[in-house]
Amino acid sequence: MLIVKTFIKQFELFNKCNTISVGKRFVAHNKWLKRKMNSEKLPPHRSNPIIKTLDTPEFRSIFNQELNDLVALFKKYNYEIRIAGGAVRDIVSGMNPKDLDFATTATPDQMKEMFTKEEIRMINTNGERHGTVTSRINDKENFEVTTLRIDVATDGRHADVEFTTDWLLDSSRRDLTINSMFLDFDGNIYDYFYGYDDLLKKRVAFVGEPAQRITEDYLRIFRYFRFYGRISETPDNHDEPTIQAIKDNIDGLERISGERIWSEWSKILSGNFHKELTRKIIECGCGKYMGLPQKLNLQHFDEVCERAQENNIKLKPASLVAALLHTQEEVMDAFARLKFTNYDRNLAVFIVSNRDIVLNKNPLKPYQSLVLKTIGKTSDAREYCCELLKYKGSLDLLQEFEKWNVQFPINGKMVMPYVNQNHKIIGDIIQSLKDVWLDSDCKMPAEELKTYIPNIATKALSEWEEKREKLQKLRKNQKKNNSK
Repeated sequence: MLIVKTFIKQFELFNKCNTISVGKRFVAHNKWLKRKMNSEKLPPHRSNPIIKTLDTPEFRSIFNQELNDLVALFKKYNYEIRIAGGAVRDIVSGMNPKDLDFATTATPDQMKEMFTKEEIRMINTNGERHGTVTSRINDKENFEVTTLRIDVATDGRHADVEFTTDWLLDSSRRDLTINSMFLDFDGNIYDYFYGYDDLLKKRVAFVGEPAQRITEDYLRIFRYFRFYGRISETPDNHDEPTIQAIKDNIDGLERISGERIWSEWSKILSGNFHKELTRKIIECGCGKYMGLPQKLNLQHFDEVCERAQENNIKLKPASLVAALLHTQEEVMDAFARLKFTNYDRNLAVFIVSNRDIVLNKNPLKPYQSLVLKTIGKTSDAREYCCELLKYKGSLDLLQEFEKWNVQFPINGKMVMPYVNQNHKIIGDIIQSLKDVWLDSDCKMPAEELKTYIPNIATKALSEWEEKREKLQKLRKNQKKNNSK
């Protein structure tokens, strides 16, 4: 009974403080109730979130005139502003942050009004519905500032948000404890959910219940593994309840676009423990949502990763995906889901197609041939060959290949006089001449190579005529059959 009376008094007080219509009052009450429920469901947290004051070189490095002006502006209008998320994590870890993200108690409308009054230009207004306003200070630097918010509805990909002035509630909606901290401009660290402690322990943990955080945005499955690679000191020290929550909710990845999955997985493949983390991701059941076949080339993947680590070589993410796959068709299936760039797709196909090259007495020749006979960009073919040699661990051959930069000495103009105006066979003649040149270990001079053109051109013309005659006969027969 006491609880009911308290609830009624709180609601009556809420109504008195908001002179609005009955309909709007009902909507406002619903929002107030959601906020109340949200605060009651919060995971264990600190009552006093300020845990430490920083005065490190990394913290001091962020300050410049533009940032000082931004902070002074918010202070002038009595709004709080703090650094949020990943930048805090990096600064606390002793790293200079790449980007600064800011959170504030000011709403987007209040920020726009403030910037307008101060004649500060605003750009990229697309983020306003999520609470983000981008200002350009002193016409030198852009700052993205986002209003504190809570999620009132989620669908596993996106969230409907409501603005708040409660730093605790905003912190509670973030994915990982290490990303839930704030930092003010006096160096005070605000850590509600023990992210600082987890950072010291090299532990990656969700804010609150892992399953709840995951179902809010299923991409957090991949974000968990990415940050594990960045933070942890050992490859397989996961909290079992977290892994179980990932397995239980893995089917939600079906809702996530391939581009978003590849954006995260490619970063995992570029980071620490990429072999172990990729294996764990597959073990959790992610493979079918990544466009991967059921039967993977895992032993070969392990060998490639271990060899690269031994040689202190960093392979491209697409090369490591190729190591998991058996065929070109499997590469194309993965591409269809993950939407690689064309460059990455072609690289993966190139590696799968050429990783079993058998070397002869001139081990450089197969790679020279791949470059000379490419139908794409020669520069891409050279890069693909370099990557393939790294992939195979052939470092001595890689050094030799990188030094090889001899240009093929024959071009189309030199061949043209021998083709009787049949320009379609010039490409075939050039390819045959390249075979001759390769047999000389790419040493035959242009003048000697030119002497091969007449015979090769005569043969090419003869073959072209034979093909043309066969095609004409085939067409005649088709016409006869159609007329019957």
